[in-house]
Amino acid sequence: MSFGGSSSVATGAKRPFEYGRTHVVRPKGTHKATIVWLHGLGDNGASWSQLLETLPLPNIKWICPTAPTRPVSVFGGFPSTAWFDVADLSEDAPDDVPGMDASAAHVANLLSTEPADIKLGVGGFSMGAATALYSATCFAHGKYGNGNQYPVNLSLAVGLSGWLPCARTLKNRIESSPEAAQKASSIPILLCHGKADDVVLYKHGERSADALKTNGFSNVLFKSYNSLGHYTVPEEMDEVCKWLKANLELGTSSS
Repeated sequence: MSFGGSSSVATGAKRPFEYGRTHVVRPKGTHKATIVWLHGLGDNGASWSQLLETLPLPNIKWICPTAPTRPVSVFGGFPSTAWFDVADLSEDAPDDVPGMDASAAHVANLLSTEPADIKLGVGGFSMGAATALYSATCFAHGKYGNGNQYPVNLSLAVGLSGWLPCARTLKNRIESSPEAAQKASSIPILLCHGKADDVVLYKHGERSADALKTNGFSNVLFKSYNSLGHYTVPEEMDEVCKWLKANLELGTSSS
């Protein structure tokens, strides 16, 4: 299932960018959790919705939005679907906080209409993983980078082949309040990265996991895959399924 271009716009950018088509994978069993899953740079929500639909997770509803098309610095300003502008696919890159805030707000808006008893999560691949991790840090801090309140209660985050944006400012944000430190320590985060990744280098995934752990995110699992490049494989998705079942307390039943 999909629905057309969203009316949400990235208001923090120099001009508004429209989000593309959102694809929804309905749960095949009892609806217990909803996860917004974010694609990588240049991709769209359709490709991931097709993969997620095949996973043995009947209690999860997946929402797969498509990023706005915008000029991207790493492509020399050439337009592409991107959750924010990026000059370098690493945690060392300059941070496009307005772009990340807008995409994190888009994720929160998609989750905000879910039923009150449903657990909420965010995940993604590559730049989508970076946006998911940024969303998790906004949840812990209780605020977006622009100071506006973060409105939803995340139960977990998943990042595949990605990196952590705004790592340099994470310490100050988490130490800003006891509540932020408590949220950081409690949210489970799964990071997976291939050692043969030539797009987002393995060291960036490893450093991002270390930055989270060092700054109070104590429930972080980092999984590495020796021959994996910048893509996903069944072994990795099996790990994601196992981890989601455990952390969402889904059990093995489809009912």
